[in-house]
Amino acid sequence: MKIGILSRNPKLYSSKRLVEAGEKRGHSMHVIDTLRCYMDITASKPVVRYQGSKLEGFDAIIPRIGASITNYGTAVIRQFEMMGVFCLTESVALGRSRDKLRALQLLSRKDIGMPATGFAHHVDNTKDLIKLVGGAPLVVKLLEGTQGRGVVLAETGKAAESVIDAFRELEADFLVQEFIKEAGGRDVRCFVIGNRVIAAMERTAQVGEFRSNLHCGGSAKITKLTALERKTAIKAAQTLGLRVSGVDLLRAQRGPLVMEVNSSPGLEGIETATGQDIAGAIIEYIESHAKPNHTKTKGKG
Repeated sequence: MKIGILSRNPKLYSSKRLVEAGEKRGHSMHVIDTLRCYMDITASKPVVRYQGSKLEGFDAIIPRIGASITNYGTAVIRQFEMMGVFCLTESVALGRSRDKLRALQLLSRKDIGMPATGFAHHVDNTKDLIKLVGGAPLVVKLLEGTQGRGVVLAETGKAAESVIDAFRELEADFLVQEFIKEAGGRDVRCFVIGNRVIAAMERTAQVGEFRSNLHCGGSAKITKLTALERKTAIKAAQTLGLRVSGVDLLRAQRGPLVMEVNSSPGLEGIETATGQDIAGAIIEYIESHAKPNHTKTKGKG
């Protein structure tokens, strides 16, 4: 099969591992810089062009779209979809997952456990917003934040009011969420492919930090999921329509709570913590679900 990886950097761990896993299984792997793709929208036959040539003959595309280029990346995926190419992450699913508010609304509609959450832009009564999520301590999150950035823990009511007022002054959209104290600075990343959780790791924040993201200095180790945690992760991924995702859970007294569903989860942390060949499992999924493209024309990738 001819498989394309939409990635800005072929040297990234995830991109390299996918190329390695695909080539090991006999596939032709091509890393394509998403922002260097361009499209003729008016053409009767949809095409994606790259480095002066048409991208043709692809059986599957693996989108690795960073948050900062979501809009353009979605357009490129959509063009491949119009060409009939199997896209591991579909354009609609990517859009749903990147819109944090929309994602939470969809999860809530399916009765998936989440921390109490409030959404605001302009709030006339800050105290009422704080009360909505159970009071301080609470977490304030910028809707545009990624990898733990734009996430603030407000330990007192006064601190919460100050943070909310500051975000409001910046004209920023933000979420206010219940702080799950019993999680103890830990969360669980569940790596979901199709209808299975194929690996899970528990991430622990470094001393003095409440964010457990590995980008924020957290550590990770393999963990065993309960049946309910596994079911919750799969349901969250399927609710957003994601074939591959990283579902982040908090272990609360009332059961697993979904914090976020990542549509482009990194492979390095989960492969290192669990010792599993996640990249290989992704390629296997593509082999089972993508229809081979029988066109003879070859494009540049």
